[in-house]
Amino acid sequence: MLNLDTHILVLFLAGELSLAERRCVATQDLAISDIVFWELAKLVQMGRLEMDLDAAPFRSFLNTLTVIPITLEIARQSSRLDFSSDPADEIIAATSIVENIPLLTRDRSIRKSRMVPFGL
Repeated sequence: MLNLDTHILVLFLAGELSLAERRCVATQDLAISDIVFWELAKLVQMGRLEMDLDAAPFRSFLNTLTVIPITLEIARQSSRLDFSSDPADEIIAATSIVENIPLLTRDRSIRKSRMVPFGL
C-alpha cells in the first residue's frame, strides 16, 4: 500500500506524475489520509485548484482508495515528528508512520524526515 499526499493525488489525477512516481503508484494499492479531503476542498475554495469534487469520475476514483481516518495515535504522532510543516501535512506523515505505509510526496520538509517511510 502507498499513502499519497494531497499534491501527489492532484498530480496523479492530472496525469502529471514523474515516470518514477507513475511506476510506484502502478504497483501499489493507494491510500490517503482523510484530511486530504479537507485539503482538496480548501484548495478548490481558495481558487488554487480547479476540480469538481462532485464529478462522477472523481467520486468513482475515490472508491478505489483506502481512506485512513485520523486516530488518536495518528494525532499524537503528528506532534512528535522530526520536522515542522502545516498541520495537514503532519497528519499525512504521521499516518504513514503509524500505519507503516510508505508516503509518496514531493514536499521538501517532509522528505527531510528520518521517521517517515517513503515510497520513493
